[in-house]
Amino acid sequence: MKITKINLLNFRNYTKLDLNLCCGMNIFIGNNAQGKTNILEAIVMLALTKSHRLGNEPNLILFGKSKARIKGKVKQEKIVRELEINLEEGKKELFLNKTSIHKLSDYISNLNIISFTPDDLEIIKSSPSIRRNVLNIQLSQLSKKYLNTYNEYNKLLKTRNEYLKILLTNSIADRKYLDIITDQLIQKAVIIYQKRKEYIDLINQKLSLIYRDIALEDGLVIRYLPNINLVSFSEDDLSLCLRRTYQDQYRKELNHGITLFGPHRDDFSFFLGEKDLRYYGSQGQQRLSIICYKLAEIEIFENCCGTKPVLLFDDIFSELDIKKRNKLLQYIQGDIQSIITTTDLKNIQRKYLDEAFIFEVENGKVTRK
Repeated sequence: MKITKINLLNFRNYTKLDLNLCCGMNIFIGNNAQGKTNILEAIVMLALTKSHRLGNEPNLILFGKSKARIKGKVKQEKIVRELEINLEEGKKELFLNKTSIHKLSDYISNLNIISFTPDDLEIIKSSPSIRRNVLNIQLSQLSKKYLNTYNEYNKLLKTRNEYLKILLTNSIADRKYLDIITDQLIQKAVIIYQKRKEYIDLINQKLSLIYRDIALEDGLVIRYLPNINLVSFSEDDLSLCLRRTYQDQYRKELNHGITLFGPHRDDFSFFLGEKDLRYYGSQGQQRLSIICYKLAEIEIFENCCGTKPVLLFDDIFSELDIKKRNKLLQYIQGDIQSIITTTDLKNIQRKYLDEAFIFEVENGKVTRK
């Protein structure tokens, strides 16, 4: 999968931008705050319909303008798709091949991406909700079943939470209705647990090897941390465990007026050996762990989707020494498309740059070198 063209209109600091990208490595070089990251953000929007910058969507439209547009052409073997997102204040329209798309699952996965930004350090450092969001974004690209199931789970979760509040305040409310909702919630939860476990297991098959190759250190793994005590991830065991948990914790959930157990409370952690990197990892170890996690996803996408994703790496070389920079580039060359931003190309081996498209970015102006 490759994105061959990107067109921006009134997006961030770009009044108008038309770019042709190569099918290999594309490098955008320039000082900070010139617009490099905005190009990556536009591609993330095309793929996922939302920005990776939390809370920034109201600022996507160029100051003083009322509308913005992002367009891109995506090529997968002989198939070419045109994706388009039109933005107005409080409004977002999606188009696939000039046809309006209203269902998210019909749009997602037409452009598969793996992205890294400096903010991704929050995957390790921040709250479980950030890590769950990472799982949901990546699994939604890999599986329409997961995306639909997760959306259905959230609707049921909202209904269950609302009814718990009713049961707390209304003594004649029927608990049987809660049991019906709970059974439906469990059916969806089982699928979510299994998909997440399968995904993390696949990541771990590659993660330690990649980290060892780049950092010359063994033992990096992701540990999945559900908030229920699971015996196994079989359908029967998951269903039984969830049902018992909801029965045993009914009074606690009733008093809180909220569902306290289930995949919406999941977490995972990065461990280097027995060291939890959230608490004991250096900034460099945390950063490289996230980068290696992203690289470990490449083969999963290829196996699940039949094509390699587009790699989006923002400020990728920061805090990496010469050897690690060039080791990293071994993984993002060849028949995979990458779009990289950096402030410099110091100490990058010439063989990695000879066939790359290199663009200079200055104050919202992009020039091919």
